[in-house]
Amino acid sequence: MTTSQLIKEQKPGAARRDGHPGIALAVIAACQLMVVLDTTIVNIALPHIQDALKFSTTDLTWVVSAYTLTFGGLLLLGGRAGDILGRRRVFMTGIVLFTVASMLGGLAQEPWQLLAARVLQGMGGAIASPTALALITTTFPEGPERNRAFGVFAAVSAGGGAIGLLAGGMLTEWLNWRWVLFVNLPIGIAITLLAPLYISESERHTGRFDIAGAVTSTAGMASLVYGFIRAADDGWRDSLAISSFGAAVVLLAAFALIESRAKEPITPLRMFADRNRSGTYVIMLTLAAAMFGMFFYIVLFVQNVLGYSPIRAGLAFLPVTVVIALGAGLSQRFLPVLGPRPFMLTGSALAVIGLAWQTLIGSGSSYAGGVLGPMLVFGFGMGLNFVTLTVTAVSGVAQHEAGAASGLLNATQQVGGSLGLSILTTVFGSASKDEAQKQLPKFLANGSAEQKAQFAKTHQLPGTWGHEVLAQGISMGFVAAAAMAVLALGTAWFVIRVRKSDLEALAGTAGATAG
Repeated sequence: MTTSQLIKEQKPGAARRDGHPGIALAVIAACQLMVVLDTTIVNIALPHIQDALKFSTTDLTWVVSAYTLTFGGLLLLGGRAGDILGRRRVFMTGIVLFTVASMLGGLAQEPWQLLAARVLQGMGGAIASPTALALITTTFPEGPERNRAFGVFAAVSAGGGAIGLLAGGMLTEWLNWRWVLFVNLPIGIAITLLAPLYISESERHTGRFDIAGAVTSTAGMASLVYGFIRAADDGWRDSLAISSFGAAVVLLAAFALIESRAKEPITPLRMFADRNRSGTYVIMLTLAAAMFGMFFYIVLFVQNVLGYSPIRAGLAFLPVTVVIALGAGLSQRFLPVLGPRPFMLTGSALAVIGLAWQTLIGSGSSYAGGVLGPMLVFGFGMGLNFVTLTVTAVSGVAQHEAGAASGLLNATQQVGGSLGLSILTTVFGSASKDEAQKQLPKFLANGSAEQKAQFAKTHQLPGTWGHEVLAQGISMGFVAAAAMAVLALGTAWFVIRVRKSDLEALAGTAGATAG
């Protein structure tokens, strides 16, 4: 049979070079690595982005939130698009959008340009990431081969954050901050070229897009986050802050109304009817809120106060990823024996302890005592919770809805992180302004002429006076973060009622979630 005859007999959308599952998996895993990487690789570069584009500390949070809000808000819609339009087609669309956005972000000359690029990155990630996971079921037959593929995908998802910290440090120090975005270009181009060669198109299913639900939920959360950040800069009486909170209430109420009437809602409200599942979402929301804020402000502390280079800052966070992995492995092993509740209680309690410890941070704190110790305690608690919350989220859910239940948990994590960071920023802004008023007379009395000239240009206290302001703001921000973890602990104690016996029904459901 000739090559032309073989091509004619191929199904529409079939991979042009079928029979290379290893390359197909590498393409899918590369997409997930790129998306996960971007949640941490930019963090290490934040102080350099702030200096280059003249962000205030409060406005700098949008570099993180613009990505996570859009990513979390559109995540479920992205998965639905893959089912309806074809997973490979949607996968490639998301990758192209993500890649172009990365290029635009790297070229940004103004803050608004970078933020717009981060929004587009979030949209691309929301389209590509859920479709990448679904493509594994299209590409690999059920059984050991598919299980190995899921194992690789999970490993990339877990390790991507650590790789991002190191890569962000190296790129920022050896090149400049723009390369934390430019690095996505060769990866994205390679995925776009290889996907049609080695990945087949999936069967398209009928369905509807809940565009109104996705838009109102994302816009509502964005308005809420903007209100908090605006209040951090201009106070709670600021008209724009008040208007933003009002818009958030209207948009989120509209979202709830739309979802209650939609035939195929992006967020089935019945998912919240079960107390265990609702409690799981609350715990994930509050712990993610604390975690995103912690990483954001500790990155600023170790570089701006301790004077760490970007590479050293990236290395400083690696022990945390190790203890998160240890906690996750421990909970996965003993979950069938002890049930979810002990891990939720212990993990949330450790999160409270770690964050409460971090409230003691000051300009004189060392890395070992003021940063590493509390981060290890918090990280181990988060590790105990990650697997446990995922399993509990799909407890008692019909197999065909398991994907929606776990997808909603992932969306909750991203949106919770954005919301939490904005709340911490509000507390940080208020506390740092108060501390700046205390430090200003000391600076005027003891600062050099050169430092005073610098202050006249930037309106930011330099040297030890600026360190005191930053450290006090971060310390008070962690008070809010600890309060969020207390809410998670209270929810685990009073709301969660999953028993060990309930886990027997989860094996098939968890498998369906992966599939």
